[in-house]
Amino acid sequence: MTDLTRLTAAELAEKIHSREVSAAEVTQAHLDRIAEVDESVHAFLHVDAEGALAAARAVDGALDSGAAPVSSLAGVPLALKDVLTTRGIPTTCGSRTLEGWIPPYDATVTRRLREAGLPILGKTNMDEFAMGSSTENSAFGPTRNPWDHSRVPGGSGGGSSASLAAFEAPLAIGTDTGGSIRQPGAVTGTVGVKPTYGGVSRYGLVAFSSSLDQAGPCARTVLDAALLHEVIAGYDPMDSTSINAAVPPVVAAAREGLRGDLTGIKVGVVKELGGEGYQAGVQRSFEAAVEQLRALGAEVVEVSCPNFGYALPAYYLIAPSECSSNLARFDAMRYGLRVSDDGSRSAEEVMSLTREAGFGPEVKRRIMLGTYALSSGYYDAYYGSAQKVRTLIRRDFDAAFERVDVLVSPTTPTTAFKIGERVDDPLAMYLSDICSIPSNLAGNAAMSVPSGLSDSDGLPVGLQIMAPALADDRLYRVGAAYEAAREPVLDRLPELKGAV
Repeated sequence: MTDLTRLTAAELAEKIHSREVSAAEVTQAHLDRIAEVDESVHAFLHVDAEGALAAARAVDGALDSGAAPVSSLAGVPLALKDVLTTRGIPTTCGSRTLEGWIPPYDATVTRRLREAGLPILGKTNMDEFAMGSSTENSAFGPTRNPWDHSRVPGGSGGGSSASLAAFEAPLAIGTDTGGSIRQPGAVTGTVGVKPTYGGVSRYGLVAFSSSLDQAGPCARTVLDAALLHEVIAGYDPMDSTSINAAVPPVVAAAREGLRGDLTGIKVGVVKELGGEGYQAGVQRSFEAAVEQLRALGAEVVEVSCPNFGYALPAYYLIAPSECSSNLARFDAMRYGLRVSDDGSRSAEEVMSLTREAGFGPEVKRRIMLGTYALSSGYYDAYYGSAQKVRTLIRRDFDAAFERVDVLVSPTTPTTAFKIGERVDDPLAMYLSDICSIPSNLAGNAAMSVPSGLSDSDGLPVGLQIMAPALADDRLYRVGAAYEAAREPVLDRLPELKGAV
């Protein structure tokens, strides 16, 4: 019998909807795979076998009665990053502060997945409150890269990307504040998409940086990502930043791209994102990817975005400032962790002790950075100046997109690094997102698609494709065409090792 965990989401949907296989069988196969390998990968923080099987059986019952599938992915199971609220299922954000918290409501993304008939296998591991590039900052232990258990799966959404690469789930949801979908996708050989800011609702997404956070699809193929994008995207009146506009035709664009013709597409290679400081194998993979795009018919030109060099410092003022404000809600008074509340301490003492115990070192670091940047006498010099830089970066994108249809770069400067290698060097960790941060600051759409294995160490490398706001379909056309011209990277994944 076909190993159901090795099929794409599109293939699974076709088999389920034609009744060749039941949604319950597909879901059970993935639950079995999680039981088999997740002790070594640690992609999941919580597995909801009962809820996933109930959702799958509901899809089967509807199809057996002759009803049409409620969506193109009805019955296909999914892994959900543990930063989106789930009614009746724990949501921890990878933090002791929220350990055991069961939300009373679903995020809009969660609700749309349920309504579309996607069984939710469980909640995936992440850097605490989405702050990190390695998933080592989780209070519940690191996730390990299926390619090499001694290495990170990227972050902050390493659990989602690892679940895909380990064939524990055919689809996953991540969130991307500075690269937390794309960078994990790159280092695990999977596809990750950051939609246009406001293109997918943030209602129920526990906020890290409200002007940067964006939920998006994670998958093993570009078409699967497009199908999931279509399910979760669209206007939501519950989110004041949601864009009231039609969802770009991402599925049609992906199918068009699979024909392998990029004639008429103009691709810009970002001069500032590459060269010195980039791992040699990553740079060579990127250069080969550019040549592949040219061979598919695209016109390739070099583009300069001079202010991209200031994106990293601007981001590390804006994001911590917003985090300092957003995490103030975890006050030990209403929900979540509460320490030393024996009746003898003041509310302020309880708050202080709870935050000391509940927040990890990286979260504390960013809160302190942000609080300082927002403090009296420093606001204009730091936060205000960073917002001006953000405007300049947006203008660089605008000027570039007047010349080209999409921009390309490496997704991240290196392949997956060793667990523990950068935990004591925050700057080295932050540099993992140097290529991805500009798109978050500008709010435009971006994707990472596998571009093979590095000839330096045999680990996955990602090609980043960037498009203007609300032109997400361009990502899918270019990404699908490039993907179709290459051998699937995950076909070369070694069999997973035993528990570590």
